[in-house]
Amino acid sequence: MLYLVTGAGACGKSEYAENTALKLRKEGGGLYYIAAMVPFGEEAGRRILRHRRMREGKGFETVECYTHLERLSAGERDVLLVECMSNLLANEIYDESGGLRDICACGIYNAEQYRDRLRSSIISPVLSLAGRASAVIIVTNDVFADGRHFKGCEEETEVYCRMLGELNIMLAEKADVVVEVLCGIACIVKPRNGDGCV
Repeated sequence: MLYLVTGAGACGKSEYAENTALKLRKEGGGLYYIAAMVPFGEEAGRRILRHRRMREGKGFETVECYTHLERLSAGERDVLLVECMSNLLANEIYDESGGLRDICACGIYNAEQYRDRLRSSIISPVLSLAGRASAVIIVTNDVFADGRHFKGCEEETEVYCRMLGELNIMLAEKADVVVEVLCGIACIVKPRNGDGCV
């Protein structure tokens, strides 16, 4: 099963994703927290520490994977929580070892070209993991929900935001469950049942 948990910054999506992972945990299976944030700078350090404290004592094994999800393995009873797609995408674009390292170099946003590259570098590895594990939960940011306007920003920032939007759409299409967290309230977007909020 593939779960996508999205929302604006600091909306409670990480806590929701962790609780979902705990509910889905299977006896004899591993519970893995796939950390994609590179510990770079004070702000990143604070966020990483906060997330470590949130999951302390819950039984997660942390696996740092900043790029190339295809390197991960998973057993059929394992539950993997990937935190988070916005960091993974940035790493794939800007890290020396990233699979999308050259994608912003052309300076022109070509949606179809980017979709193909996103499929091969990120979507395929995610689907492969989801096919092997009991569940994969992806946390992502809806950068456009924060009310920020990125027009006029550096061209690379605009391309990154549009790519994250494309990636979120592609993940939502493939996911079995899509949840949007608003002010700590989880609303099920896919599949629809009842009023959608849990």
